[in-house]
Amino acid sequence: MGTTPEEERERPRLYLISPAVIDLDGFEAAFRDAISGGDIACFQLRLKDRPKEEIIAATRRLFPIAEAANVAFLLNDDVRLARELQVDGVHVGAEDMPYKQARELLGPDAIIGVTCKNSRHLAIEAGEMGADYVAFGAFFPSSTKANTTKADLEILEWWASTTTVPSVAIGGITVKNAEGILRSGADFLAVGNGVWGYSDGPKEAVAAFNRVIDKVMTT
Repeated sequence: MGTTPEEERERPRLYLISPAVIDLDGFEAAFRDAISGGDIACFQLRLKDRPKEEIIAATRRLFPIAEAANVAFLLNDDVRLARELQVDGVHVGAEDMPYKQARELLGPDAIIGVTCKNSRHLAIEAGEMGADYVAFGAFFPSSTKANTTKADLEILEWWASTTTVPSVAIGGITVKNAEGILRSGADFLAVGNGVWGYSDGPKEAVAAFNRVIDKVMTT
């Protein structure tokens, strides 16, 4: 693992996360609206503790929309269901299936990201095993996850200076506080309510986040 000079930094991108509970018809409209707002790298369907049938129905409705927009579609936690539904990948946390087992089930081409909270040890371990990204957070109070570990911006700076494995910053990120996260070295901004709850709607939220990203890349 080597360092990447700042001048060679790739443009950070948005990583959208669904609410834990959705009305599928209403959320499909919000999802389409968000996608129309600008660049989005990834979408994670995070229907925590919802019936499997509900996750399957949402995936079948939303995955084709993401695919048509070239937005990677990940499931949260459920590696076997991700394989069954043939989505782009999965995000696993500390209480979920271990990365190695997830990789064995999904194969070399799947995207697999790992929650590392504020742990350098977990991040190094995940990166060395081959994780496609490590997720740090929460950096701010989050309405998506009630029980979170507070993460410091220094962990983003450290990670950016020591490895080329992408980092995802998560936890209460909004248009107003995103700039500091980006300047600390985050490769992706994982955003939930900062998009779905944005006062001017999801499309304008995505556009606003992309303006912040462009500002950081040019100043």
